[in-house]
Amino acid sequence: MAYIIAEPCIGVKDQACVDVCPVDCIYEGEDMLYIHPDECIDCGACMPVCPVEAIFPEAETPEKWHNFIAINADFFK
Repeated sequence: MAYIIAEPCIGVKDQACVDVCPVDCIYEGEDMLYIHPDECIDCGACMPVCPVEAIFPEAETPEKWHNFIAINADFFK
């Protein structure tokens, strides 16, 4: 299970999560940041530093943002 970044990140792109990621699996897109699902080691270091609370374990992503699971994965295809 990887972590994902959801809608609250759109337009914000705060880099605090990038700074604490031990495997550098967070990438910047045009409108938001994305977590590479194959590179994420599920450490959770990114969650507490996100100022907009946009990062979730995939299985715990709020229903209203479930589409961001695919959005994160599709960014890397």
